[in-house]
Amino acid sequence: MRVLVIEDDRETADYVCSSLLALGHLVDHAADGKHGFLQALDNDFDVMVIDRMLPGLDGLTLLRSLRGAGVTTPIMLLSAMDGLKDRVDGLEAGADDYLVKPFAFSELSARLSALARRPPIKTEETHLRVADLDLDLLRHTVCRAGQAIAVQPREFRLLAYLMRHADRVVTRTMLLESVWEFNFDPGTNIVETHISRLRNKIDKPFDRPLIHTVRGAGYSLHG
Repeated sequence: MRVLVIEDDRETADYVCSSLLALGHLVDHAADGKHGFLQALDNDFDVMVIDRMLPGLDGLTLLRSLRGAGVTTPIMLLSAMDGLKDRVDGLEAGADDYLVKPFAFSELSARLSALARRPPIKTEETHLRVADLDLDLLRHTVCRAGQAIAVQPREFRLLAYLMRHADRVVTRTMLLESVWEFNFDPGTNIVETHISRLRNKIDKPFDRPLIHTVRGAGYSLHG
């Protein structure tokens, strides 16, 4: 386990770092918030230990800055402040756990191991891209080869599903269940109609088709 310890108190830092090293962990240390921030951005750590009262950049500001920069590494916040509001403020700033000083190293070690075992946080998917086709899930926009394409809400959902399953065959039943939320066959050509509309917008104006019919099976989107 690789640990970054950001702690300005030399005695506490030596105690934590030497104890972690004795257990076989890799340990980096920063004595202030600014250097700790740079180390956290430049290296890949399994967990971090951050003191709340730091020079240069206090612990809560450091936490918010790291989370704002997209750092998802589990973080243990150390503090002599043991009030309920203090703990809530730390957790809301981005800490995953909060340990009050003075503490036993055995508890710190156990909590860090628990944090390191957590599955990584999945980043939110915002874009889908296949060949020169780009779909923005936040703005609900579609463009191909840099050209904006206007699609209806249902067409957008259909295209997103096809792009998420690019290079795979999706059946009519899969589309009815996932795009229209039907658990039965409505007995209409609703899927075929929307596929045709998408082809007119996504494929027809361009040299290379992306939406392909797989006879007897369904559809596949690929470059």
